[in-house]
Amino acid sequence: MGFIRNFLAWMSVPVLCMLALPLYILRPFNPDNNRLLAIAMARTGRLILGMKRPLEGAEHMPQDRPVVAIANHQYNDDLFVVGDLVAPRTVIVGKSSLIWFPFFGWVFWLGGNVMLNRAHSRKAIAAMQAISDAITRDNKSLWVFVEGTRSKGRGLQKFKKGAFYAAVTAGAPIVMVCTAEYRNKTLGWFGRREPVAIRILPPVETTGLTTADVPALIARCHKEMAETIANL
Repeated sequence: MGFIRNFLAWMSVPVLCMLALPLYILRPFNPDNNRLLAIAMARTGRLILGMKRPLEGAEHMPQDRPVVAIANHQYNDDLFVVGDLVAPRTVIVGKSSLIWFPFFGWVFWLGGNVMLNRAHSRKAIAAMQAISDAITRDNKSLWVFVEGTRSKGRGLQKFKKGAFYAAVTAGAPIVMVCTAEYRNKTLGWFGRREPVAIRILPPVETTGLTTADVPALIARCHKEMAETIANL
């Protein structure tokens, strides 16, 4: 039963993207499209999976100013776990290969999200600089799975630097979204997914910081997230 739930949850993703495509075409590169679709995908996915998601600290995600939200990344199912937590006018950082996924890749591009090719570090740096400018100029927020890859139960991995440079350059606060470790376990005969707890930490202000402060900022955020995840 758990396999069927998982299959149906992931089948809902291209269906919802297909249904949302006209909105993205009518309002291309509008980041508000991303939030609406992310909410729909996350809540539909959790409903199908039968997953509960206890949430603490929702009040720490600002709704009235740009933020850089950083989250740990464990499995693809994180889409269902955290998708409906994105702030207004959010763009998301993802791999450039996402463009090849039917419907999902198309709306990802039309949403003005950031596609990084990690094989070309200079282009990746330029893309993050452009996002920093967009945070300041267009009042956009940024969501980054800050480890840069899925940890798959190996604990919190080393952080990539780009999000922190973008936050400091734009003077935007960093909001840490901490997801408890999970293993995609199912419960009972009906195959409901195990609950996954989340805690959002208070914003870390970056006003007055410079790029020289980034290493210490990364170390602080990594420590706070690791401690929080361990206690969820």
